[in-house]
Amino acid sequence: MTQTQSTARHRVVIIGSGFGGLFAAKKLKRADADVTVIARTSYHLFQPLLYQVATGVLSSGEVAPATREVLARQKNTSVLLGDVTDIDLDNRVVTSRVAGRVMHTPYDSLIVAAGSGQSYFGNDRFATFAPGMKSIDDALELRARIFGAFEMAELSDDPAEIQRLMTFVVVGAGPTGVEMAGQIAELAHRTLRRDFRKIDTTKTRILLLDGAPRILATFREKTAVKAAARLAKIGVEIRTGAMVTDMDATGITVRHEDGSEERVESTCKVWAAGVQASPLGRQLGEKAGADVDRAGRVAVNPDLTLPGHPEVFVVGDLAALALPGVAQVAIQGGKFAAGRINDRLKGKESDRAFSKPFHYFDKGDMATISRFSAIAEIGRFTFSGFVGWLLWLCVHLVYLTGFKSKVTTLVHWTVSFVGRGRSERVITEQQEHARMALEVLHEEHEHGDEPPPAESRRDSEVVADRAR
Repeated sequence: MTQTQSTARHRVVIIGSGFGGLFAAKKLKRADADVTVIARTSYHLFQPLLYQVATGVLSSGEVAPATREVLARQKNTSVLLGDVTDIDLDNRVVTSRVAGRVMHTPYDSLIVAAGSGQSYFGNDRFATFAPGMKSIDDALELRARIFGAFEMAELSDDPAEIQRLMTFVVVGAGPTGVEMAGQIAELAHRTLRRDFRKIDTTKTRILLLDGAPRILATFREKTAVKAAARLAKIGVEIRTGAMVTDMDATGITVRHEDGSEERVESTCKVWAAGVQASPLGRQLGEKAGADVDRAGRVAVNPDLTLPGHPEVFVVGDLAALALPGVAQVAIQGGKFAAGRINDRLKGKESDRAFSKPFHYFDKGDMATISRFSAIAEIGRFTFSGFVGWLLWLCVHLVYLTGFKSKVTTLVHWTVSFVGRGRSERVITEQQEHARMALEVLHEEHEHGDEPPPAESRRDSEVVADRAR
């Protein structure tokens, strides 16, 4: 099936509905062009707040509004659901698939903002035991695992099992890992401490592991020290210089700097270490003859164009730039690429020569530690504690997409931070097992295996067998 345009206007295709793709589409709102956004999900994910979905502060809808709704008023823009599998640079056609349907979408200009996924550094089997923090599916699965661990501990009479269930391990001490560890500590020591009768949730153990010499490697050392002190105060154990060497359903093996190994018994693990660019980065590199780094990011020209293809822009996590993998890089890159396309359409710039280079403006880094406590670095200024938290709150509200999301998020923050409640504590077995069950079904489909009768075995049993 080929998607055709209704007019002979310039055709812009944007791959991805993350920060880079969405802000590029918005920038083209008044362009004399037909814009098509192709994404594998139907929503725009505000990833910096994903950990709050996992810990019951926010609902998935508040951090992931429907892309169609966000772009509904842009009459020149259409949205297609599909997983892009091929980009034909010679014929300028994007191929995408969804539910067995194949679509071919031609373009005159292309913005590739497909983003990145979780990297397990070659140990992909760890994903079964420690979900990442890159999607709504990840967050909902983690929510079920986190709250489910406390529920199962309440049912147990075995002290060793209770300890294992009430030990949480977060791998990766960047902003995501720090925020996740802090929120689990808030849950255990504040939100849940009156809710159970047999277990004492204040005795929960939270470990934050990282192979680097210190946490928050992208922040100044002084700021990281303040964050570490606050984490220790709320009950988070920090282990730096610690490498994960093995993992299973009941625990994790860690190798320390001195070469010693430690086994930590833990049922619930969270992976917040490392990213891997979309496979489209490697595909573009091979087709254009451009270099691709170990993380799968493709080398681009200073103006974000693909070497030899000035009509193709690569932005965000997919571009090999000496820049941090944060939302602002994708936002500014998306706006830059859309701006260059606008200039070309107005005759201000040729698409046969390099345009002015992309310059990233660093607006600073932020991370929450706990209730009313955050760190923020803006230029040469550093903020921490309550002032840092207020800055963090304001900035995230500004960039959160949609007025409705801003209002409901503020309400939920009030409930969670001023009070003790969490508005999103509902968990289901489906949330915990659906991802692995879908992987099993996909594997069976790929290999032509006939799945077992639905009534004979539960999905969770199939998943358990495959995991073993």
